[in-house]
Amino acid sequence: MNLEHLIRMANQIGTFFAAMPDRAEALEGIANHIHKFWEARMRRELAAAIESGQAEALLPIVREALSKHPSPA
Repeated sequence: MNLEHLIRMANQIGTFFAAMPDRAEALEGIANHIHKFWEARMRRELAAAIESGQAEALLPIVREALSKHPSPA
């Protein structure tokens, strides 16, 4: 899958949840949405991009959400 597309989708999710007044709830919402609705290969590709430093365009709130609520193995 195209990494730019994954980042764009993750950022759209992050933008939606960032409007929530409770930041902890927003972070959990971002992570839950990605875990529930993304295929495992999409989650793995995004995680690998974050780990390798190739996801610079990822919004900080998305990065924080995924680090605080990692995908289950």
